Amino acid sequence: MQLFAALYLDEDVDVLAAKLLIARGFDVITARDMGRLSTPDLIHLQYASSLNRCLLTHNRSDFESLHKVWLEAELTHAGIMIASRRVTHELARRVAVILDSLTADEIAGQLLYV
Repeated sequence: MQLFAALYLDEDVDVLAAKLLIARGFDVITARDMGRLSTPDLIHLQYASSLNRCLLTHNRSDFESLHKVWLEAELTHAGIMIASRRVTHELARRVAVILDSLTADEIAGQLLYV
């Protein structure tokens, strides 16, 4: 069992959030790090899933729809966190609370709101 979920931040999330979470000891990569800017949301989700990483985004409408489609198709993902836009330090703090509270297995397949 993996204790902490690893994260993949799509291009909508400020890369500073990744740096702040990494400083707290979490395993985080970004779309920018992986050369995946201007990538469709479906591809972001497929990529994050292939790496067993929970996807963090601000794009509520698209990822709510994708989550529903994946459930209906009985596909699995490592979790999707949808964050309201807020000061990056506050976003990182809220994500850290979730990562400290739930295991990777508890986050897998879930749609969580930050």
